[in-house]
Amino acid sequence: MKMTEGQLRRLNELGVSSDPLTDYTSTKTRDEAFKRLENSQLKFNRKMLKSFRTSSKQPPLIRLQESLGSCLREKGFIQVTTPTIISKNSLEKMSINKDHKLSEQVFWLEENKCLRPMLAPNLYEISRNLLNIYEKPLGIFEIGSCFRKESQGNIHLNEFTMLNFVEWGTPLENRTERIKEIAGWILEQADIEDYSFKIEESVVYGSTVDIIYKDTEIASSSMGPHYLDDAWGIDDSWVGIGFGLERLLMLRDEYSSIHPASRSVSYLDGIRINIK
Repeated sequence: MKMTEGQLRRLNELGVSSDPLTDYTSTKTRDEAFKRLENSQLKFNRKMLKSFRTSSKQPPLIRLQESLGSCLREKGFIQVTTPTIISKNSLEKMSINKDHKLSEQVFWLEENKCLRPMLAPNLYEISRNLLNIYEKPLGIFEIGSCFRKESQGNIHLNEFTMLNFVEWGTPLENRTERIKEIAGWILEQADIEDYSFKIEESVVYGSTVDIIYKDTEIASSSMGPHYLDDAWGIDDSWVGIGFGLERLLMLRDEYSSIHPASRSVSYLDGIRINIK
C-alpha cells in the first residue's frame, strides 16, 4: 500500500523527498508514516523560518538577481529596466503575429497591448538608440518578469523571471566562444557546474545554442546578424542569452517543483509557509 496522491502532494509542498514506491502493510502504518514525515518537516520548516527572520537574508530569487546583476555590471554590461507592457507591433517585429505558435501564450491586455512574453523586443528598442551613443562592443542586459500562458505543473510558471543579455559588435569568428564565456560567468555566480551546450531550434530565433543542466534546459542563446534585426534597423554581429532564473534555482537547490523558487505567497526562502 502506497501513500495517497494527497499525502505525497503535501509532503512535496513541505519539501520532503519521499519515495512514492514505498509499500506499507496497512492503511494505519501508511498514515502513521505520513504523519511522522509531515510533523518532522513542519518542525524543520518552523526552525528555518525563524532563522530567516533573524538573518537579514533575502529570498533566493532576489539574491540570485543581485549576484548576476553585479557580475555583469562589473564586466562592463549596462543594466536596463524596461516596461512589462509592450505593444502588439513590438511582437510582430519579433515575427509573432496572430498565426504564430507563441501568440496563443500571450496575455493580451487589450487589442494592441500585452504583458511581455520575453525581454527581447525592449532590448532591441533600447539597443537601437544606445548603439548611436556608445562604441562597440556594447553589452546590455535586463532582469525582469515575463508572462506566458504556460502549461501548469512542476516546471512551468505563468510569471517567471528572465535574465537576458546581448552584446553588440562581437566579432563573427568569436561568437560561439563568447557565448560560452559569458554563460560561464553567469553560471559561476549561480553555483552551477557540469552544464553542457546543445544545438536546438527556436520558434523565434531559428537555430540556437541551449545550455543544459541536469538534463533540463536552463538557457537559450542565439547570435546575429539575424533576420529579425532588420525590423529594428540594426545591422551588426551580436550574441545573446536568456536564462530562466526560477528554473535555474529549482535545479540547483533540488526543489521538487519550480514553485518554491518563484515569486510566491506560499513560500519564503523556498520554505512552505502553510505549516499549520
